[in-house]
Amino acid sequence: MKARKLPIAVVALAICGVLALTGIALGATETKVTITGGGGEYFGKVKSTKLKCKNGRKVKLYKQLGSEPHPSSDKFINSDIAQANGPDYTWNTGSTGVHHGKVYAHVGRITGCKPDNSRTIQAS
Repeated sequence: MKARKLPIAVVALAICGVLALTGIALGATETKVTITGGGGEYFGKVKSTKLKCKNGRKVKLYKQLGSEPHPSSDKFINSDIAQANGPDYTWNTGSTGVHHGKVYAHVGRITGCKPDNSRTIQAS
């Protein structure tokens, strides 16, 4: 009887863990990252209703290699930290030397904040 109770307890614990993680993900605040640029320099804003989701948020610039953005497999170019700039929270990679192809910005998931990819733009 004891041998049967242990696997049931393990399964019950695993289900509780999955439900807890789902609750955390569902409670995460939306984040939006934008991108503009040209001449090899790219910049934009990080927007959210929660301060921690925009202030000090790391923004990574990627060169898109396929037909869709995939930060795990696209070429990392540069990064910046979003900072207050008037009422907005802005980022700027400076001169990247990337003048061809497609680029996009990405903010990763942090506790309480959802990740986001910007729209993809043509590098120039």
